[in-house]
Amino acid sequence: MPFDAPVDPLTGMAAARFGLYLHFPYCLAKCPYCDFAVAVAKQVPEERYANAVLAELDTRLAASPGLRSKPLESIFLGGGTPSLWHPRYVARVLEGIAARLTVSPGVEVSLEGNPERADAERFAGYRAAGVNRLSLGVQSFRPETLKALGRAHDAAQVELAVELARRAGFPVVSMDFIYGVHGQSVAQVEEDARRAVALAPEHLSTYALTVEREVLAEDTPLSKRLKRGELELPADDDVVEMARVVREVYGAAGLRRYEVSNHAREGFSSRHNALYWTGGEYLALGVGATGMLLTPEPSRYVNVRSPEKYLGEVEAGRLPEEGREALGPEELFAERLSMGLRLVSGVDWEVVCERYGQSVEARRVEVARLVEHGFATLTGGRLALTEKGADVHSAVCARLL
Repeated sequence: MPFDAPVDPLTGMAAARFGLYLHFPYCLAKCPYCDFAVAVAKQVPEERYANAVLAELDTRLAASPGLRSKPLESIFLGGGTPSLWHPRYVARVLEGIAARLTVSPGVEVSLEGNPERADAERFAGYRAAGVNRLSLGVQSFRPETLKALGRAHDAAQVELAVELARRAGFPVVSMDFIYGVHGQSVAQVEEDARRAVALAPEHLSTYALTVEREVLAEDTPLSKRLKRGELELPADDDVVEMARVVREVYGAAGLRRYEVSNHAREGFSSRHNALYWTGGEYLALGVGATGMLLTPEPSRYVNVRSPEKYLGEVEAGRLPEEGREALGPEELFAERLSMGLRLVSGVDWEVVCERYGQSVEARRVEVARLVEHGFATLTGGRLALTEKGADVHSAVCARLL
């Protein structure tokens, strides 16, 4: 069954208001398109890392004790490859979080996993530890696309992973896919989409492999090969058609698009991800993790990306931050508006302007122009992008900011 969640009044989106992101940086190999804080390791310091993230949490709570009393509504274990972490250490960390923070009874607890690391005992252990949402990094079913993306699994392992997740009793199974890959056709993307919905997931996230869509960062091995002309991504028109086909196949199977790149069955949207899109507050723990706190003053921090440096800082009792920036009204406005426009439900743009001291009148003509040209709709004060507008989300936001 879906979990209850508060609804953000500016977007109408069910979302956590206070969450925690925990980054597990270790992987068996690094994908050529990945720019996350990851470390390839044959021997993962599982217990040491579990102790370290709880030590970081203690240090952060000593600096901001008021966080202890806020209801924690979502926890997300991302990576990296969190499914490399033994369930006993995931359980230790989740129990440690519950002992230190006020965890809501219906807390959403998500864990990212790779299909090649799926086994019945491991999945049962995660479920017993309290994980209630499993997100599988599938990317594609096709061997040539998986090879292009540097992925080690195959379609049979994906199907087995979903079956094992069901046996373990996860209430929500989500899968991630990528389209617009070099060598990929519209027909192949449609085949992936049909195979995905045939596994009856509650949630699907599907991203275009382009710098503009922020899946492919500029300094990854894959992007460097593209710049050198060794590879070529599909034409823009084909990528737009791929996106249309994905929406059509998912929608026909009952997975409603609720955000630019996310589809879900009714009631199963990601509350943790919606926290980012609706301006919620979130702690972040672990190597390279980014958090945003609204009290005592709004600020964003990012942790160091080196696992060894992170462990050294935390074990010495210091915050492992690489940087921190104060967020003023202009920064908060830009984030709240652009993130809100990622949602199909849109955002009450005038209220966002007023909340952060930005001019409504200066933007009214541009809003009217977006509606007139079919890039957006305006209903009851809520501005929402159409399919046409969502395909150029960044350009639309630039005109309003």
